[in-house]
This record gives sequence, C-alpha cells and structure tokens, in this order.
Amino acid sequence: MIPFFSPQDEITFVISFIIGIAFGFILEQAGFSSSRKLAGVFYGYDFVVVRVFFTAAITTMLGLIFLNYFGYLNFSDIFINSTYIWATAVGGAIMGLGFIIGGFCPGTSVCALAIGKIDAMVFVAGIFIGAFIFGEAYPIFKDIYIEGNLGRILIYDTLGISQGTFAFSMILIALIMFWGSYFIQKKISKKEMKY
Repeated sequence: MIPFFSPQDEITFVISFIIGIAFGFILEQAGFSSSRKLAGVFYGYDFVVVRVFFTAAITTMLGLIFLNYFGYLNFSDIFINSTYIWATAVGGAIMGLGFIIGGFCPGTSVCALAIGKIDAMVFVAGIFIGAFIFGEAYPIFKDIYIEGNLGRILIYDTLGISQGTFAFSMILIALIMFWGSYFIQKKISKKEMKY
C-alpha cells in the first residue's frame, strides 16, 4: 500500500482542522445554519439538505473506493463503529424528534452556533444536557445501549452484493431522489401559491 496520511502525523491534524473549517463554511453557505431550511425537508418545501447530504455521501463513497483501488487507503484501517440495533433505533428516534422540533441536527446546530444564532445556542445546550443525563443515568440505559450488537458490518456484505453493485445502486437511488425531491417541492410550492 502506498503511504498516504498516518493518524500519528502532525500534518494530519492540521489537514483535518482545515477540512473541518472548510466543511463548516460550506454548510453555512448551503444554508444549513437555517432551521427553517432544515425543517423544510419534513414539510416538503425545501430538499436542499437532502440533496447536499446525498451528494456528500456519494462523493465520499466514490472517493474511498478509488483511494482503496489505487492503494492510498486500506478499508481495514478505517474504524467503523459496531452496530447496536436498539441503541440505533432509540437514538435515531430521539434525534429525529429533536430535528423536527428544533430544526437542527447536532452538526448543523454547531454551524448555526458559530454564526451566533440564539436558537442554535439553546439547541446545543440541550445536547449537552441530554448527554449529561445519559451519562448520569447510564446504568438505567445500559441494557438498551449494549443490546443487539451486530459488530462491524458493511451494508453490501449484509445484502450479499459486491461493493461496485452497491455503489452503482446508491448512485441510482440518489438520482431518483434528486428527481423525486424536485417534483415534490414543485407540487408543494404550487399549493402554497394557491393559498
């Protein structure tokens, strides 16, 4: 394998810091610091968030595949969290509810906080309070948290298909989603104009 970046290199931390700042800037420029824009996904009037995240996921997926193919990256070196079914289901439900009520996800709330939005400050404070409560009440939640551990799984392995087939399928799904979201957004906009 051709050496690329080692996690121990100081330059890796500098590059990560620069990428983080660039990512935050792009999120803000895309409108992700606006809770109205983010909540628009749930009400059908704005799908920019979904399009950007799908584009980011597809770009990252293809980037990793090509880096692996050309020997700059080894998939076995990438840390992947174990999959816990119940923790994922309960945590996803809580985060989804928080997203609908507050209009932010954890990442976008930090983006909005960075530009001084008060609703984001309240949202981030809620994240810290929730994390504190979870930490203090961990013995109560422990069984749900560790139950259903499936280990380190990859979707294409679970589905029994090749990595290439999965990547191609995801690109097709993204294209269908792009077209479908434009169609839904157009329909909702027409209804709003009538009223």
